[in-house]
Amino acid sequence: MAKINLIIEKGEDGKLWGRVNFRNNLLTDFASTVEMLERKMRKLIKDFYGVEALFDRAYDVSAFFESFDFLNQTRIADLSGINPGLLRQYASGVKHPSAQQAKKIERVIHKLAKDLKEVSLYA
Repeated sequence: MAKINLIIEKGEDGKLWGRVNFRNNLLTDFASTVEMLERKMRKLIKDFYGVEALFDRAYDVSAFFESFDFLNQTRIADLSGINPGLLRQYASGVKHPSAQQAKKIERVIHKLAKDLKEVSLYA
């Protein structure tokens, strides 16, 4: 099984576009959900190369917030030190963050995930 980086971006058409670079070839496809996109990309790799694929997902900011729409963008902006209006523009695809801005957002998301993993609920 091959472990491959899958880049997921939200297109201007509203669809999720995926791309992988496998054996020096660029493969792309689109779908309405990440799960459907992964299925289609796995099929492409299997059909062309006879290889089963496992993906490491990497999202652009707008695709991330579409896939994880339950997250509060304003709070993530505050924790990232980014203007909330600017983050909403990143999330909608109107503007695109610099690599530095994307890293700030990524660090906050990873911290939130770590904090949530440590939560215990009492009933």
